[in-house]
Amino acid sequence: MPGSPTSQLSTPDAAVRLSASGLRFRGPLAEAWGSAAGAPDLLALLHGFRDRMSVRPVEDQARWSGVPVTRTGSLAQEAEKEKRTPWPQPLVSHYARYFRDGNRTAYEDLVRARQERLTRAVVMASLTSGQASRAASPASDSGAEAEVWLDEVIDGAFLLCEQSSWCWAAHDDVHARLGHVVPDPDRPYLDLGAGEVAAQLAWLDHVLVTSLDRRAPGLRRRIRQEVQERIISPFLEDNDWHWLGLDGHVHNWNPWIHSNILTAALFLVDDSELQAKTVARCIEGLDRFLAVIPADGAIDEGFSYWWNGAGRALEALALLEEATAGALAADLPVVRALVAFPHRMHIGQKWFLNVADGRALAESNLPWNMVRKWALRLGDEKSARHAEAMAAAAPDAAFGLGRTLHALLEGDVAPPDNSPTAPPLTAFTYLPSVQIMVARQTPGTTKGLLVTAKGGHNGENHNHKDVGSVTVAVDGVPLLVDAGQPTYTAQTFGPDRYQIRAMQSGWHNVPAPFGLEQGAGAEFGADVKQAPTPEDPRLVLELARAYGLDSGSRWTRTVSLDRPGSRVRIEDTWDLPAADAFASSASRAFATEGTDDVDIHFLLSGTVSLGPQGTATVLPHGIPAVHANSTSRGGILRWDLPAAVVLVDEWQLDDPLLASVWGARLTRLRFRMPVHQRSAGSFTLTMEATP
Repeated sequence: MPGSPTSQLSTPDAAVRLSASGLRFRGPLAEAWGSAAGAPDLLALLHGFRDRMSVRPVEDQARWSGVPVTRTGSLAQEAEKEKRTPWPQPLVSHYARYFRDGNRTAYEDLVRARQERLTRAVVMASLTSGQASRAASPASDSGAEAEVWLDEVIDGAFLLCEQSSWCWAAHDDVHARLGHVVPDPDRPYLDLGAGEVAAQLAWLDHVLVTSLDRRAPGLRRRIRQEVQERIISPFLEDNDWHWLGLDGHVHNWNPWIHSNILTAALFLVDDSELQAKTVARCIEGLDRFLAVIPADGAIDEGFSYWWNGAGRALEALALLEEATAGALAADLPVVRALVAFPHRMHIGQKWFLNVADGRALAESNLPWNMVRKWALRLGDEKSARHAEAMAAAAPDAAFGLGRTLHALLEGDVAPPDNSPTAPPLTAFTYLPSVQIMVARQTPGTTKGLLVTAKGGHNGENHNHKDVGSVTVAVDGVPLLVDAGQPTYTAQTFGPDRYQIRAMQSGWHNVPAPFGLEQGAGAEFGADVKQAPTPEDPRLVLELARAYGLDSGSRWTRTVSLDRPGSRVRIEDTWDLPAADAFASSASRAFATEGTDDVDIHFLLSGTVSLGPQGTATVLPHGIPAVHANSTSRGGILRWDLPAAVVLVDEWQLDDPLLASVWGARLTRLRFRMPVHQRSAGSFTLTMEATP
């Protein structure tokens, strides 16, 4: 689910080098490519690029006739259902809802439905146009069918051209500027939604070029006019777009939008000099994104947002390499690190470590073929194997048109013998830039325990107050969990963001000393006291700074995986000021309520039962992705302080996005320390698998 940036990445001053024009930048791409990345050289490099594209126009019968039916069946079935029915129609009342009551989905869901239908229609038109061209008679049944699908494409494309705004209401500045709740067509806002439309129109123009000219003369001219006015001109003429990263704050909007503008420039800008200028600026923008990626390839927004950040950058780089016949090849260390990130975050099945605004359960329509291509190109066997194991049987229109076409025309990601591919299920990962550890009990299998621990800070992109948080999975199913992303509304990226329960530290697996919420901002973070190693998967974090506690305070959390003992151990020790001294502390500003209680919170999925004193059992019952006949075991929690009061809070999940991952509820256990352990003490929780 798309969103908005919430904080600033820290960027070394040396990485941001702007000229007097405000545009010159030298990052890893400029270092590798030199003048070849500039507009003058691109004029020559891009000459004849269409003939080099792996996504081919429908006239390339060898390529389109080779698309297996197994890859298109689900797309065709859905397309047949909606053919000749009214198109989804987003209305101004839907647009206005964001400004009136904060609802984003009323408008965005209809926009998405319209574009997914158009993607399916393009696939069907491409497949049937090829069949028609092979038919003996132009008036054959296949020819008539091709015309029907072409008309579907024409109608959908023209609806987009007529749509007053391609921007999503949640991003439009029209209300802030004018107080309006309707889009301003005279000042188009270039956001994620606008980029998506431009790229979709570019891909359909590329594959259906002669068919569109024959069936709807003038449509391609109209498409170019709209893209020029809404995308290319604003991009080249306005340096104030926040997502350009000119101030060093670079987030996932940067590669997401630049990759779509790049596609539009290649296929819809016919003036070669303007095309080269636009492509050069896209390269410069992508370079800013790559320049702030740490050496370990970590994405602070996590696996879920990797696809619409790093993944978009990788797609853009692949497109550039293809269009320039390999002159702009990106075999760079930063690219290798980014390609490896998804498999390093894998828990098991479709479960991944989720941080910030991320889902723990991966969507089924992710374009793993793109990851596999990069991994094979780079010789990264683990990433390639992981991509093969995760790949869907067929692309989904939710891929987006470009990703769908690549998935169809570049072949299956499955191995030739169709045998199942086992993911690598890596034993250990530590990413020091974000202070994230992932440790697995038994490498190569989901059986047993997996623990993750996160330090970091509360100024990360799409941040949740999760400094010090821990998750634990048993047999590949998360049981000690991070709730993740709820449905986005106006509140999500507004001043009241941290009033949302899922974003609060009180609903993450972290302490609450004296009722404190963690602070918001990069200054509220963790300090690593001991980094883990593959042989000793133990991360020691100092968390006092996350709560704004004074320098004399200490809260140390140690998270470790005891492989021989088959248990995860979470140990907290603290030394805090007295409650009366704390009451006057600046930290009180982050307290949810006035209290001298010291609590430690743990959030659990499935079904939780308190057992004999000092124990609890959590079973994966009720988690939608876990089938009733699953062999996944549960977990047993034990704690070393039976005198602590255990408070149980049920979180009934009425948010459809959270419920789709976790089911009807999540359960929070609050361990309240006894009076004599409030100022100083220790508490240890262990978790092991049920028999």
